[in-house]
Amino acid sequence: MNVLVVSDTHLGPETLDRMPPEVWDMAREADVVLHAGDVVHPAVLEELGERGPVHAVLGNNDHVLRGRLPEVLELDLGGVRVAMIHDSGATAGRGPRMQHRFPDADVVVFGHSHDPLIERTTGGPLLVNPGSPTQRRRQPVHTVAWLELADGRVDRAELLEVGPVARVSSTGS
Repeated sequence: MNVLVVSDTHLGPETLDRMPPEVWDMAREADVVLHAGDVVHPAVLEELGERGPVHAVLGNNDHVLRGRLPEVLELDLGGVRVAMIHDSGATAGRGPRMQHRFPDADVVVFGHSHDPLIERTTGGPLLVNPGSPTQRRRQPVHTVAWLELADGRVDRAELLEVGPVARVSSTGS
């Protein structure tokens, strides 16, 4: 099972063109898309959903999605137990905290910080923060994560750089 993981897209219907085209392509190739919050507008989930199944959690900027998205979501994907939450809290102690909060999870997906991360906790879940495909903040590049799951295990977990949409400005003649 191929899983595209995104977070912190911060897009609305008028800004969907800011999503790097390869993210839409990857969503089409994926068996499922996970969005770890800060969707901002349902149009993002609708566009992703046109390409395949989407699961999302509520982010701190998802005001219009309050009541429509859960704060926490736990899924079984290809025999892999995946937990999703937008904000995993402080970096210090994150691994043990996520292991305590989601004791049955093989993978914990989160966002909020825009800091991409794939990290195996000692005796605990794989932690995945895909970063952001649209707002890199302190990061050098825009990113998403790609997971390959099979037979109850994670065969591949990778952060992928995606290109920002080029801005073309023009002046009238």
